[in-house]
Amino acid sequence: MNLHPRPSKIVCVGRNYVAHAAEMGNEVPAEPLLFLKPPSALITAGEPILLPPDVGRVDYEGEIGVVIGRRASQISEFDAWEFVEGIAPVNDVTARDLQRKDNQWSRAKGFDTFCPVGDMVPILDVDIDSLGVVSRVNGEERQRGTIDQLVFSIPFLISHVSKIMTLEPGDLLATGTPEGVGPLSSGDVVEIEIPGLGTLTNPVVARSEA
Repeated sequence: MNLHPRPSKIVCVGRNYVAHAAEMGNEVPAEPLLFLKPPSALITAGEPILLPPDVGRVDYEGEIGVVIGRRASQISEFDAWEFVEGIAPVNDVTARDLQRKDNQWSRAKGFDTFCPVGDMVPILDVDIDSLGVVSRVNGEERQRGTIDQLVFSIPFLISHVSKIMTLEPGDLLATGTPEGVGPLSSGDVVEIEIPGLGTLTNPVVARSEA
């Protein structure tokens, strides 16, 4: 995970694919639904996702991650890509039962190891119009989404977030997950691929077994 410096924040977007919102029984929001994951949740490729005890179902959520390269505050959608350093695969691991139970998502999204991030590919080496994400569990494809399916585009999201909070170099924006989320079990291996750019692979282990 060549995110440098360590992100001051990880900004995530909920329900940013129509089909995923529907599979969770939700409407598409009228404006981006934002939440934060703590930097302490970060792990790299190969490190285990640790399933906490007594939290119920824990899901994978494959996402296109955007790494900010320049300080961004109050920027326009038109200029947004100029503030991006690169793209990386992200797994927004979620304790689903806790997400439904709590009135906000900090606990469900914030456990240690709940934000695996793969190697960043510099934006100059990325075909931004063909970006997508694929998730696999134990080699079986579970999710596939493309950038044109996003409810709110990446430039819009960067601009929108920058008008709420200043984005610093190294900050990570996770842009939402497509339909097909599902539970993880101890012993699973989960892969999040940005086709043509790289794959993030992590084993899943119960914390009591780690």
